[in-house]
Amino acid sequence: MAAMVRGLLRTMRPQQWVKNLFVLAPVVYYELPRAHATGHVDVDKILGALLGFACFSLLASAVYVLNDVVDVEADRAHPVKCNRPIAAGVVSLPAARVAMVALALAAFAAGGLLGGLFVATLAGYVANNVAYSFGVKRIAYVDVLSIALGFELRVLAGSFAADVPPSTYLLIVTFVLAAFLGLGKRMHELVQQEKVGSSKTRKVLERYDKRVVHVLLLATGTATVVTYVVYTLDPSTRAQFGTDYMVVSALFMLAGVLRFVMLVRTHPEVESPTEQMLRDVPFVATGVLGAISLVLIVFFT
Repeated sequence: MAAMVRGLLRTMRPQQWVKNLFVLAPVVYYELPRAHATGHVDVDKILGALLGFACFSLLASAVYVLNDVVDVEADRAHPVKCNRPIAAGVVSLPAARVAMVALALAAFAAGGLLGGLFVATLAGYVANNVAYSFGVKRIAYVDVLSIALGFELRVLAGSFAADVPPSTYLLIVTFVLAAFLGLGKRMHELVQQEKVGSSKTRKVLERYDKRVVHVLLLATGTATVVTYVVYTLDPSTRAQFGTDYMVVSALFMLAGVLRFVMLVRTHPEVESPTEQMLRDVPFVATGVLGAISLVLIVFFT
């Protein structure tokens, strides 16, 4: 029983909840300048965003369980993914299905406290991931767009949870950044297929051209940084944050993008590039320093 519980926790992938920080992005970029200007923090908006983060984390875990149930046979043939708890037989399929339903119900029950629009985004997230698991993931490049849509829904959900207006710039940056991360995952799988030997799995990779993926990866990474720079230089942004130096924080975004590209190309032995980047000291340090620089810029310039 203890082994199965630990296996279920691994299958839920709590380390991947970091992706749900996008739910908090709207309230951060709305509340940070407002709190600086008024000296008052709207606690209700913060709490709403945190509850939204918790709901998406539970629902994301339900989706991870679903993916592992659907992909169990393919995972068993994979040199790395065969160690996943369901594929390895540590967690039975019936137990995984029960856990999946329980997580989803908990997410929707808690989400009901945040209103109908938030619940609608949860439903949209589920629909997108079900479509991905049962068909879209087999369509090259379209699967990456589905991943990007999932991040867009997180940002919209964060706006609804905190009752703040969604930023057009934030939605654009989120989409191109999510496409960049999705393409990075595909690049990692292509490199892994070449160096580790996983040709029996993920037939969709046969429809990907490594050179095309490389170009698109660089293009979306560049678009992410450029869009963020344009956002920081926009007169309305400078007026909102009360500073002309927001653009400095783009240096850390650029460093993070470059580091991620390096990681997906040089670490084929890991299961997921996103998990690897969270263990990578330079990448984590870049993120922490970027967050600190943003606070310093807003409050001390």
